[in-house]
Formats: sequence, structure tokens, C-alpha cells
Amino acid sequence: MGGAADEVRYGEWIAVRRHGTHVAELVLDRPRAMNAVSTELARRLTEACDALAADPSARVVVLTSSHERAFCVGADLKERNSFTDAELLRQRPVNRAAYTGVLELPMPTIAAVHGFALGGGFEIALSCDLIVADPTAVVGLPEVSVGVIPGGGGTQLLPRRVGAARAAGLIFTGRRVAAAEALSLGLVDQLADEGRDREEALALATRIAANSPVGLRAAKRALRLGHGLDLRAGLEVEDGAWRAVAFSGDRAEGVAAFNEKRAPDWPGE
Repeated sequence: MGGAADEVRYGEWIAVRRHGTHVAELVLDRPRAMNAVSTELARRLTEACDALAADPSARVVVLTSSHERAFCVGADLKERNSFTDAELLRQRPVNRAAYTGVLELPMPTIAAVHGFALGGGFEIALSCDLIVADPTAVVGLPEVSVGVIPGGGGTQLLPRRVGAARAAGLIFTGRRVAAAEALSLGLVDQLADEGRDREEALALATRIAANSPVGLRAAKRALRLGHGLDLRAGLEVEDGAWRAVAFSGDRAEGVAAFNEKRAPDWPGE
């Protein structure tokens, strides 16, 4: 995957590319290590997410990989093998910030997954709102096989996708799941033709980005904050999100455009 004139680099291994005005592609670009999450990659991923979160023109973010056979293979175990206990402890907040950075992006996010998405790599995908995979995708959280647990959000995000018992089975066995089964289990949301996960994710992002940026962010906030609450509390979260957008410029423009039978020109206010 080559560079582009509108590419911004965050260190050597993270790039952000724009597709039109409103779709941002966040690229994991450490191909020699199959995008293994090292301390440096985690730092740069956090920087890129911070910049995107502060960019009002970015309506949708698509996470992709520059490696032909992997989305991300998880933690850089070669780096960790040299760590002292103190160094491992110092790395922990760096990694947490990276996963949190993806999870807390305020706009809709889509992971485009092919090849291996394992451990922390799958947790990056799970931190997104939607996952588009191709038939080569293999996902899983194998951390218990090396004496740890999924620590990038996996123990919390996976049960929210597939339910507590199914998540327990996947985490306790650490097994790898191929694309077709992953779709049937709800581990991914859409299966693209082989080699087209990125293209289909970007196409989906373009369709989403045509909608109100105010509405999209408020809807994501309501979905995230309301999940796990009882129905009454969830409806209060929804009402707060509705009130935040009901008197916005986007709402006024959306209603006017509908009545005038034209495409809206969202002010994004």
C-alpha cells in the first residue's frame, strides 16, 4: 500500500490518509513485524488517535493494515522478552493509552481485517464499532497460552459482542477462529471478498460519512454509554443524546434538506 499526498505519518509505523474530506484511514504500517504492537507503535497510535479525535472534519475512521497477510499479530513478544518486571510495568500505561485511544474515538470506526488479527491485534479491531473481514481473516485472543490475559480490552469488549459464555469459551481456550465462523459468531460484522476488506470498509465509511456528523457522534455516544445499563437508564442516556442534537445546525439542515428534496450540507455544529 503506497503513500499518498495527503498522508500524515506518526513515527515510522503509523500513517493517516484522507479519502475525500470526511473519511480518515488509520494505517498500521509495521509490515516487517506483522504490525506487532511495540512500545513505540503504541505511542504513535495514541498520537494519531488524539489528532483524529480533535479533527471535526473526520466523520469516520477506518483502521487498516499495510501487511498482506496480517492485520496485527498482537503484542511484540520479542520486545517483551527482554523486559525486566519494572520495564513491563512501565509499558502498561503506554499500551492502555493506545487501545483506549481507538476505543474512545468520538466518530464511527471500522476495522478492515485480513489475515491474522490475534491478541492485541484483535483487541484493536474490537475497539472499533464495526469489523469488516475478508476470508483470510483469523481472529482470536490467545493470551492465556503465554501466561497473561487479554489486556487491551478483550475481556470486556468480547462479551459485549458475543455474550459472556461464548466470550469465556474463546478466551479460556485461546483458539483461533477463521473468517466464516467469526462471522457466524458475531466476532466480525461483514465478510468481504478476498483482498477487498479495505475497499469495502472504505466504501461503508463513505456511506456513513454522508450522514450528519453531529448525529453520528451523538448516536455513538448513546450506544456506548447505554450499553449494559438497564432499559430505563439507557433511555435516559438516549434522551440526553437527543437533546444534545435536537437544536443543532445539523438537525435544522437535515429537516430543510428533506423538505426541499436535496442533499444536506451539514454545518457540523
